Amino acid sequence: MIKKTISFSVFALCGLTLLAQGDGSAGITEATQMVSSYFDPATKLIYAIGAVVGLIGGVKVYGKFSSGDPDTSKTAASWFGACIFLIVAATILRSFFL
Repeated sequence: MIKKTISFSVFALCGLTLLAQGDGSAGITEATQMVSSYFDPATKLIYAIGAVVGLIGGVKVYGKFSSGDPDTSKTAASWFGACIFLIVAATILRSFFL
């Protein structure tokens, strides 16, 4: 009697898990659409961060240039490179995923 009850409960649980699995393509399609919809706002956010970093870098370079610091060109190149990296990274990620 106990073996029959245990085997019935095992088969019932297996049947429930089989019903729960269903077609997963609808979920994958929905997840793809959700991720794709986040790219435009994320790209604009990265561009905005690049603009702020560029402004801060410009102020920093201007401060070094005004004080006569000989390290001005290195600072300018690093800030310019950071801005270019942000813009290129956003563009490449967008083209890679969409």
